[in-house]
Amino acid sequence: MRASGVLLHPTSLPSRYGIGDLGPGAYAFVDWLSEMRQGLWQVLPLTPTSVGDSPYFSPSAFAGNPMILSPDRLVEEGWLTAEDLADTPDFPDDRVDYEAVERYKGELLRRLAARFETEANPEQQEALVVFRAAQRPWLEDYALFMALKEEQGGLPWVDWPESLRQRNGGALADARKRLEPAIRRHALGQYLFFEQWQALKAHANGQGISIIGDLPIFVAHDSADVWAHPAFWRLNEAGNPTVVAGVPPDYFSATGQLWGNPHYDWKIMAETGYAWWVNRIRSLLTLVDRIRIDHFRGFAGFWEVPAGETTAINGSWAQGPGEAFFRSVANQLGDLPFIAEDLGVITPNVVALREAFGLPGMKILQFAFDTAETNNYFPHLFERNTVVYTGTHDNDTSLGWFQKAKPADRALMAEYIGKEQIDEPNWDLIRLAHSSVADTSIIPLQDLLGLGSEARMNLPGSQGGNWAWRYRPEALSPELTARFRRMTELYDRGV
Repeated sequence: MRASGVLLHPTSLPSRYGIGDLGPGAYAFVDWLSEMRQGLWQVLPLTPTSVGDSPYFSPSAFAGNPMILSPDRLVEEGWLTAEDLADTPDFPDDRVDYEAVERYKGELLRRLAARFETEANPEQQEALVVFRAAQRPWLEDYALFMALKEEQGGLPWVDWPESLRQRNGGALADARKRLEPAIRRHALGQYLFFEQWQALKAHANGQGISIIGDLPIFVAHDSADVWAHPAFWRLNEAGNPTVVAGVPPDYFSATGQLWGNPHYDWKIMAETGYAWWVNRIRSLLTLVDRIRIDHFRGFAGFWEVPAGETTAINGSWAQGPGEAFFRSVANQLGDLPFIAEDLGVITPNVVALREAFGLPGMKILQFAFDTAETNNYFPHLFERNTVVYTGTHDNDTSLGWFQKAKPADRALMAEYIGKEQIDEPNWDLIRLAHSSVADTSIIPLQDLLGLGSEARMNLPGSQGGNWAWRYRPEALSPELTARFRRMTELYDRGV
């Protein structure tokens, strides 16, 4: 079945609270998708952010980001009062200032949690207890980890006192008593996030819109997951990684990308039936309908770099868990509603793994017109079981890409689409995506809006300034709505 949708992370939504949230702006965006007959909304990881503000570098592989809670909905639900929001700073409309947002919303959550302790009725108290019990496999470790991290001044867990670093039973019991208010605050933040997100998802599903979530293959070293389950990762006695993740030199970087995430001990994972992974996927599927697996190729083979290297050049390929992993997950969870992010250095074993489970791969149209590379990103080469994008969060916007493209690349694109002159490269790529045989076409909102490099979401390998772009509500004009709706209908992708 042919379908289409829009790629937009919730942090990019309009809101007066400094960051996109799950309030009126999110519901208006879903309604706009419905008006254009879109069936899909794709998001980036919904987890909390830490270093570099990246959703791919989180203190938890399970938790939701409390910074995108909607203060307006918290007022509607009685958790906050209008007076609590009276001193909201004058945040910028077009960018996220993560540090300022975290100060402001962190204080709101502290105020809310303190009020909950004294004013929550028995039903509200019981709802939190039930939520904590249902999410116990990850939530209690996460809440304790975050409370300890606050107590330790934000230090990474490997720099905590040895008894906490090694999870000594007595030390953890003492910490749970000592930090109970903070632990409850973090648990409450997760309860509210899951409540707000699932309400928004129900609104989307009710209009025929499915949500595509994102599952990063790797987790941050300084996370509740690695601290609570160190045996699942390849660490030394001090808890530090012996090898770290990245990719070799490629389209994005001449020195590769050194991500720094610890690598899994796949042998230990297999001995547990991949229980941690199964729990992770099961939890995410309560929040989304389909899952894009970021860096899918890492399940076939992954690039490991000795800890201490400053680039990813001096790494080597190692074998991933392969078919055994996906068979185990399928046996425990049933159908695999996955999209395989199979970009980068793709070898035959990666293709074989994807095809063994019938998973759709990804195609990026910007890559098709790189005359320096031999590629299979031209639409006439697509298979139906494919998800096509003009670009992703790691690419420049289509307009920004075209403006920087070599003359030969521009000429190839013009020849391919049969035009003497390209005036709207973003719309030409959107048309190529929608008209292709690919079952699914996903367009970043920046490309629908015709924005340049100033709206780029992420520049891989760079530090600072990423993940911050936001749009204003007036950008979703009637003219844009009509144009994209017509293109969706013309190419038989509407719901």
